[in-house]
Order: sequence, then structure tokens, then C-alpha cells
Amino acid sequence: MLYFEDLTPGRCFQTASHTLTLDEIRDFAGRYDPQFFHLDEAAAEHSVFNGLAASGWHVASVSMRLMVESELGSVANGLVGMKVDNLRWPRPTRAGDTLRAEITVLSQRASASQPGFGVVTLQWTTRNQNEEIAVQLETAIWVQRRNNDA
Repeated sequence: MLYFEDLTPGRCFQTASHTLTLDEIRDFAGRYDPQFFHLDEAAAEHSVFNGLAASGWHVASVSMRLMVESELGSVANGLVGMKVDNLRWPRPTRAGDTLRAEITVLSQRASASQPGFGVVTLQWTTRNQNEEIAVQLETAIWVQRRNNDA
């Protein structure tokens, strides 16, 4: 188990990787983001993406899955998100792209109102096989302290 005290600023976590397939991209888009540039290859050629692109929400969801399956997924009480800031998708993600994430602890602060917990701010950076950023964001998570009676 990882606790608040283990998530010190500067600590980094690496994830495994996941390669997106065309079927995955279309399935996610069909369910949650049914825009033509995520579903129709021919029409997507004439879009701002110049070809079929994965939904940014799909890329963020894959990043979340990778994070949960990493060492960071063993945070006591689970990965309870509080907010997301500075979310950006600097380039399209496509079928065949292999994604992996790095999560860095930016800061931590003990909760004044609930002393058994604290807030940890993380930066996620998910890159493709060419080391290009696919998605990046900052998030705050609610983390149990080792001594929950702190």
C-alpha cells in the first residue's frame, strides 16, 4: 500500500504500455464521443486531424487504466480524484500508437479538516511510441495518511 507519506514531491511512477487498435477507437467513439473524425476514416481525412483520430477522452481513459495498473494503483483507499487542471491533447492519437504514462508527484498537503487524509497533486504525461505527448494533465487526489488518526 502507498500512503500520503509515500507520495513525496518529485517521485515518479511509470506505467506499462497499451497499443490502440482501430476497433477500440471506433468502439469508444461510438459509445462516448460519436464524432465523424473518430468513426469514419474517409470523412476524417478532410478534418482538422487529417485522418481518423482517437477521442481525447479515450486517450485519457487509457491513461487512467495504465495508472491504476501501475504501482500508483496501490494507493490506500484507491485513487480518489478531486479535480483535473491543465488538460491538453497536443496531437492526435491514432490506431497503432502505443501509449505509456509517467506520473510525477508535484505536491502534497495534509488536510486541515480531515487529519487522516491529504491532497496529492500529480502530473500525468502520456506519450506515444515516438515520445510525443498524447495527453497531459494535473490532478489532485485524496490520499489516506499512514496513521489515519494523524
